[in-house]
Amino acid sequence: MTSAVPGVPPAVSAETSIAAPAFPDLPVDTAPAIARRLGSRIITLCWVELRKIRHDRTELYTRAIQPALWLLIFGETFTRIHAIPTPGHIPYLAYLAPGILAQSALFIAIFYGIQIIWERDAGVLTKLMVTPTPRAALITGKAFAAGVRSIVQAAVIVVLAALLGVALTDNPLKLLATAAVVVLGSAFFSCLSMSIAGLALSRDRLMGIGQAITMPLFFSSNALYPERLMPGWLQAISKVNPLSYEVDALRGLLIGTQAHLGLDAIVLVGATVLGVTASALLLPRLAR
Repeated sequence: MTSAVPGVPPAVSAETSIAAPAFPDLPVDTAPAIARRLGSRIITLCWVELRKIRHDRTELYTRAIQPALWLLIFGETFTRIHAIPTPGHIPYLAYLAPGILAQSALFIAIFYGIQIIWERDAGVLTKLMVTPTPRAALITGKAFAAGVRSIVQAAVIVVLAALLGVALTDNPLKLLATAAVVVLGSAFFSCLSMSIAGLALSRDRLMGIGQAITMPLFFSSNALYPERLMPGWLQAISKVNPLSYEVDALRGLLIGTQAHLGLDAIVLVGATVLGVTASALLLPRLAR
């Protein structure tokens, strides 16, 4: 028999000390929890963008000027002279309207990286980077926030095109699909802008690169003219330009031209995933 010494706690075996946890079990992240957190970040950042637009509507008015000029001057003129043959002999203004819609979203998204550089200079990006939010979730939230801003701009262009007599669909499902296409296109081009920001590291460089690639992206797509009218080398570029697939989907949904909606959706989703991945990888370089 072993006698216990007063005041001395009984011996604890090694097995017992290893088995007994020192702290309560911490919750383990599950796929639904990660998805909820990602959705919460995206919704929050989208709400921030909507609040910016509500407090300062001048940006909406100024950004609507260029698309209006394209529709009123370029579209009306080329409709009268019949210079560009369109599929099914539809009016050129109707053919042009979805392309200008995509162009407007492109012009908004391609300079979205300036905002993330401003956040770095203000110290906001560093604070966001030390939160538990995954980098991919942060980039995704910002990308779809750019999509929300583009949706507001797209609504202005759709109304303007309708006032000019363009026969657009009134099917609510097609209009929702149109909004989804605009969001995906804007998300990709904003990710492209944020990736460039991670390489350029300054607003001046980003502005220069953005201005250098915006018009080539626009003119090498099918936004202004059918792909069959392009020279062979330009057709090859158009086939790898995500803007061409966005315009193709918008035309099919809004004015009913023949479109490859399945392929368009696959290309836009794949491009957005690649854009989010590239931006997330370059984000730490920008935050240094």
